[in-house]
Amino acid sequence: MAGKPGSKGRRGKPQVPRRKNENRNPGDKEILYGYHSVFEALKAGRRKFESIMVYENRSDKRVRAVADLAGEKQVAVQTVAGEELDRLAGLGRHQGIAARVSPFPVQSASALLKQIETRMDPFFILILESIEDPQNTGALIRTALCADVDYIVMPKDRCALPSAGVSRSSAGAMEHAPIFLATNLSVLIRDLKKYGAWVAGLDAGADKGLFEADLTGNLALVVGGEHTGLRPGVRKACDFILSIPMETQITSLNASVAGGIAMFEARRQRLGLNF
Repeated sequence: MAGKPGSKGRRGKPQVPRRKNENRNPGDKEILYGYHSVFEALKAGRRKFESIMVYENRSDKRVRAVADLAGEKQVAVQTVAGEELDRLAGLGRHQGIAARVSPFPVQSASALLKQIETRMDPFFILILESIEDPQNTGALIRTALCADVDYIVMPKDRCALPSAGVSRSSAGAMEHAPIFLATNLSVLIRDLKKYGAWVAGLDAGADKGLFEADLTGNLALVVGGEHTGLRPGVRKACDFILSIPMETQITSLNASVAGGIAMFEARRQRLGLNF
């Protein structure tokens, strides 16, 4: 790869179109379920809580922790029968705790461009391309926060979007995550390049190895879907495609595992660590 991600000489700084209503926040309430999702949503303070419901026969330290934090936030807590929690959570495992909250506040692609326009330090973006399994999405979001990813981008369709299930799969990490939705990932990738980003796609069939690449500077890492990998248009828009070297007859990893390895390799390089 010639040059570093984020080389200022390569790409200029365009004007970003200004749009109204950058935050997507429909009016309907959602049901969050599970201790971590509810507790982390309370901590994050990004959702409006209508009420928190706990199983009438549960009074352990987790319930007390939620009740104490809810009291600080002036959110009502009520005890309900287990059948009511089952009804609210549907097929989800609620652990005796649920909450009625406002939808998760995602932002638009143009909001992302506005934010990186004013950054002084290199940015690190994770792009989830057609990740359809909420468990993979949740795991990738949690790993992204641990790996110090600055922004997480998803397409508006063909993807497991932020939901109660994704929040639970992330053990509540989603509630703190800066998530942006893009109508067209190929167009967004081209826009990111104008801000000096190098865009690396992750694919098992790539010739270039992950550990050979320079992942410092302005970086967007694209993780493809579980079954189809990177779609042709997105793959073509990437600057380079990377694979994870494996010494086995198994030729691929789970999307969340592969994404986690790539994110922490980027993190290692960005910290200047050598092993």
